[in-house]
Amino acid sequence: MLRIIYIIIINMKKTELLAPAKDKQTAIAAINSGADAVYIGAAVFGARQAAGNSLEDIKEVVEFAHKFYVKVHVTINTILSDKEILQAKELIKKLYEIGVDAIIVQDMGILELAIRGELPPIPIHASTQCDNRTAEKVKFFDDVGLSRVILARELSIEEIKNIHNSINCEIESFVHGALCVSYSGQCYLSASIGGRSANRGECAQPCRKKYTIIDENGKIILSKDKYLLSLKDFNASEQLEKLVDAGVKSFKIEGRLKDENYVKNVVAFYRQQLDKFSEKTSSGKVFLDFTPDVKKSFNRGFTEYFLKGRENCFNFESPKSRGEYLGKVTKTGHGWFEIDAELSPQDGLCFGEKGCLVNKIEGKRVYPNNMDGLTPGTPIYRNFDAKFDKLLKNSKLKRQIGIDFNYKNGILTVTDEDGNCSSSPINGETPKNPDKMTKTFIEQLKKTGESDFYVKDIKISGEIPFLPVSSVNSIRREILDNLLKERLKNYRHEIQKTLKYARYPQSEIDYRGNVNNSFAETFYKNCGCTVTAPAFEKIRPQNATLMQTKHCLKYALGICKSPGKLYLIDEKGKKYALEFDCKNCMMLIKDFNSNT
Repeated sequence: MLRIIYIIIINMKKTELLAPAKDKQTAIAAINSGADAVYIGAAVFGARQAAGNSLEDIKEVVEFAHKFYVKVHVTINTILSDKEILQAKELIKKLYEIGVDAIIVQDMGILELAIRGELPPIPIHASTQCDNRTAEKVKFFDDVGLSRVILARELSIEEIKNIHNSINCEIESFVHGALCVSYSGQCYLSASIGGRSANRGECAQPCRKKYTIIDENGKIILSKDKYLLSLKDFNASEQLEKLVDAGVKSFKIEGRLKDENYVKNVVAFYRQQLDKFSEKTSSGKVFLDFTPDVKKSFNRGFTEYFLKGRENCFNFESPKSRGEYLGKVTKTGHGWFEIDAELSPQDGLCFGEKGCLVNKIEGKRVYPNNMDGLTPGTPIYRNFDAKFDKLLKNSKLKRQIGIDFNYKNGILTVTDEDGNCSSSPINGETPKNPDKMTKTFIEQLKKTGESDFYVKDIKISGEIPFLPVSSVNSIRREILDNLLKERLKNYRHEIQKTLKYARYPQSEIDYRGNVNNSFAETFYKNCGCTVTAPAFEKIRPQNATLMQTKHCLKYALGICKSPGKLYLIDEKGKKYALEFDCKNCMMLIKDFNSNT
């Protein structure tokens, strides 16, 4: 009987896992955890003002990253004044000189500089702060010639797919981390309250504060003082395959203010998940000594947001880290409680808005530093796992590039996983014991230790000359040093193609265009769009919409069809009017005083 065997070859797409870095140490941790790229802020002009870095530190990150063919993106994603944009121009030139792979921008003035030929050919990515929520907006940036557009978080998988099918540039999508309740770049609430502008990297996060919702008669709709604008954290890990199929090139983790342990755990987790559905764009193998688990890192509870449609993405009870669910309290006593879960001293627990630390454990009994509100049936979450945190802190996590050695005709050649090669002649006397010399030679080649390489295979053809162990070690070090130089020499820098003006989707834009300098105004003019008002930060407009959000309080409260007017009141008694654009499934928050 003739057997026919069909071999199916699946060509997996190449995708990028993009990790946040607040500083040099965190960037290196992200790279060692498996990131294909990192994004980091320079000393100025980043949307996370508290996460700035010197050029010297960014250069060190670049040098470390490029060994593994990992890219480094730098955020210049705030709106700029005329003076600042000239400073930004000089900064971009320096970033290009030290080898940065891309810049992430919000201000259209930077695009004007690029069109004028005043910037080096560094790839430019349109920040999510550009409010990239429609296919028309993304197509505009594609027509201008940008290398990549970072999408709004509020899009569904189907919307992402439709956008991808209409453009040529790459698209980047957030997959994990904190969510801004407003469309990015369209939030002026912080600026209106205390002058701290989100578009200037100074957001005071008023969305994480308490509010009361009332109707036009002053009646409280829900109990007073709830976190009505606070969202859970994004977790798209179950949708990665669909996002790959939808055309997402770069999968972005939020968190440029997060610590090193958070980045290690979350990046390692997404590396493992993404590898199931696509190939990485960088090199090297990650050697983990812990099992990543995103539930154990800071989170406010998880949501897939709008990827599959509307869901309960909010948590009115607390904006704090909730962590992993452990179960419910089964029994309480004087200073102790019991729960069917494994706990450790110094674990942090939370229940509602309250929390405690575990002081000690005796059998099933857990003794916390306070029992306030703990009764049988209370749901318990662990938002700090002391053992896991220690494991991450002491982790010997490393990343190494696979290599093959091949000895033939007196020449030792090493080839890395990307095809880079280095060779060295092997000279010496005829060995008295050829088998022993070959064995010693192989053993010493394998000892790559803490270098950037690990050995996958060694092939020996012919007799190895006699060499002392020290000589073999010296040859190994030299050939690997040369291989690393060859890798860096062959590193491929992408070049930004020439930008050009394109027709903007709107004929007019007001303060929501965030135009803060003459360069941006000129750019819009040349794209057929008139700027009718400057940025909110420049001249606070009357009757301004302070926030646009797909998080809808009518939906959350189950009163979608209610025709009455609703208002928000903050903890200081300030009142905001709510408007509902049901056609576009969007809620608007307006300064009530500007409407009176």
